[in-house]
Amino acid sequence: MSESSESSTADEPSNEPQLPPRRWNRRRIAWSASVAVVLIAGLAVALALSLGGGAKSRTVSIGVTDGSQPYWKTFAALAKKKLGVNVKYVNFTDYSQPNPALAEKRLDLNQFQHIQYLANYNVTAHENLQPVGATAVYPLPLYSLKYKSLSALPDGAKVAIPNDAVNEARGLLVLQAAKLLTLKDGGTTFSGTSDIKTHKVDVVTLDASQTAGAVQSGSVAASIVNNNFATSAKLSKSDAIFQDDPKSAVAAPYVNVFASRPGDKDNPTYRKLAALYRDPSVRKGVQKANSGTAVFGEQSPGKLRSELATVEKQAEAAKK
Repeated sequence: MSESSESSTADEPSNEPQLPPRRWNRRRIAWSASVAVVLIAGLAVALALSLGGGAKSRTVSIGVTDGSQPYWKTFAALAKKKLGVNVKYVNFTDYSQPNPALAEKRLDLNQFQHIQYLANYNVTAHENLQPVGATAVYPLPLYSLKYKSLSALPDGAKVAIPNDAVNEARGLLVLQAAKLLTLKDGGTTFSGTSDIKTHKVDVVTLDASQTAGAVQSGSVAASIVNNNFATSAKLSKSDAIFQDDPKSAVAAPYVNVFASRPGDKDNPTYRKLAALYRDPSVRKGVQKANSGTAVFGEQSPGKLRSELATVEKQAEAAKK
């Protein structure tokens, strides 16, 4: 600015060059407003994504074999409320179907099996499905209506166990834990009656559905009975003279799990869903459905995978 302009008063016109006044028209105002709306919307989406959300709730499909149980409704409501996840259940009546459905990406997760079953499937089908969280383990009881204790069982008494591969091995391990027999090399989750090394009782193998009836009819002195058949037969907890310790190494392969494809094993949403199974409101429903026999697991995914790897090695050895 020149000295003359500095000395001019406010009432005098200035000789300084002036920019023309800015004129806004309606079109320009509308365009600016549109840009502002777009920017605000973009910031909102970015904020939602940064918080782990999105414009729509995520849907996770879970394969189950007991979809009619009320506790699954409780589970779905919790998933929606706490995680913003819509749970879609796919119910199977055939236990052989949920794992192939998961491997073929028709499901995101499944929950119906324990580690031993999963290990056997992986080895047989050449898959690598993985546990993402524990649900519960169900102790396997030895029932007797005639004898009130293990020590009362006479030598040579007939004891029934289920004859399917999974439950036969577990039944034998339970009888070994009860000191009623010993198994070759300590036994595995794939042991059979041919692996019995010494025995105090005579083992009889029956279809799992017949084990409860056998002890009720008195055709055997005692019987290993799976939880679902014991519940149907109205066998009481007080009729059990022994069961495996749910925290022992014997029971570890029989912890039930949520399973995923290997690429999803560390998915944080799936891990949170698995943890919801242990919410008190869900636990209450699970116990009601299983006559209070569930023992809920707190094993970490890493520990579950380590157990899976061990049992898979046993499955490989059993095939040879």
